[in-house]
Amino acid sequence: MAKEKAYKVLAEQKGLSNKKAKELIDRGLVFVGDKQVKIARAELSTDTKFRIEYPEEIEIIYEDEDMVAVNKPAQVDSYDIQDAIEGAELLHRLDRDTSGVLLLGRNEAFIKKAVNEFKNRRVKKEYVAWVEGVLCEPMEIDEPIHTVKKGKAFSLIDPVRGKKAHTLVKPEEVQGKKSKVHIEITTGRTHQIRVHLAYVGYPIVGDAQYGSRTQSKRILLHSARITLFDKIFEAPEPKDIVRYK
Repeated sequence: MAKEKAYKVLAEQKGLSNKKAKELIDRGLVFVGDKQVKIARAELSTDTKFRIEYPEEIEIIYEDEDMVAVNKPAQVDSYDIQDAIEGAELLHRLDRDTSGVLLLGRNEAFIKKAVNEFKNRRVKKEYVAWVEGVLCEPMEIDEPIHTVKKGKAFSLIDPVRGKKAHTLVKPEEVQGKKSKVHIEITTGRTHQIRVHLAYVGYPIVGDAQYGSRTQSKRILLHSARITLFDKIFEAPEPKDIVRYK
């Protein structure tokens, strides 16, 4: 059976350039059946049937002369959204796999004030996620996080080099051996929620980087609500968060 690199098979099958096909695989948008194609250069049969799942359109939740709040789809980079909204600058970031509320500023004065709110932990950030295991009691995780940024960022609990990180977790429902949880963070370390939940034995479903063994199209984490300057911005839960299949 003939074999070829995945991105070349995809390019041929879908009439794309090799560069575009590789980019789609790298962005996590290409599937064979229910399995995500993760390695663009993996050797696959030339008759492999691919499916591309393009992200939803970017939905604007709120906007005025100072800012814009969007409901970020999963598998879209925060910087791609910044590039798509003229004259807007990110006030914070969400991981590519994370969906939900993302805030951008539109003028220098507002951006400076807003970034100061984030720095001084006056922004309330609430998330929902599906995690591995049965979680029945609320918990508070207060473990310092250190991030290594060589290549793909990776964070770990490190009492010596780590920076303060604080996460509150409350159970919402249980389905089989998975739990839906509400999360509030007062700090914003890289991969904070993912690292903290993995550390206490409840990795987020689909988060292979931090120990999840469950296959999923994405990491099941959603930024549900952000409160900034007493304004509340909310993003409805997407289908994969509303109910774990």
